[in-house]
Amino acid sequence: MSAPPPFRFSARNEAEVQRILARYPEGRQASAILPLLWLAQYQMREETGSAWLPRSAIEHVADRLGVPRIRALEVATFYTMFNLKPVGRFHVQVCGTTPCWLRGSDEVFRACLVRGLRKGETTPDGLFTLSEVECLGACANAPVAQINDDTYEDLDFVAMGRILDELAAGRTPPPGSQIGRQASCPDGGPTTLKDLVA
Repeated sequence: MSAPPPFRFSARNEAEVQRILARYPEGRQASAILPLLWLAQYQMREETGSAWLPRSAIEHVADRLGVPRIRALEVATFYTMFNLKPVGRFHVQVCGTTPCWLRGSDEVFRACLVRGLRKGETTPDGLFTLSEVECLGACANAPVAQINDDTYEDLDFVAMGRILDELAAGRTPPPGSQIGRQASCPDGGPTTLKDLVA
């Protein structure tokens, strides 16, 4: 694979850069490093089909903010939301921490493996990249996976398989709970205060 060309924000994203920078007080624009790196990663998805940050994008953000390039690289390598190499069209991030593991994340990973997804790898067709990640912030609805920008909750082997099959077929499965609960309502419905009179 050849190296990506030098990175520059597109005209549309340049307007977004200006909007983001306007949020910060004069002299504090360096604090915009996270949203600008995120914007650069989204632009790479639009341009290449893969949401990732090549070195040229990281350096461009640093130069725009007037910070040392190593500082931008430190930020990009610290946060797992930034991909430092190309990922598949669908970046499947499955939580493997304790709440998700206790509720069956091993079965979610097994559903991925059955379909050829291996941790840390992109499928040969470039469709999926599988990553094991730390907490996705929906522990009450574990196990959880984030695919690109959508979160899928209350997963099991069957539900994860269905989601991957839908994506592979070019369809978008509905995100959220896969057992129909809203937000973090108890699985099976309320168990306390049921007889409380308003």
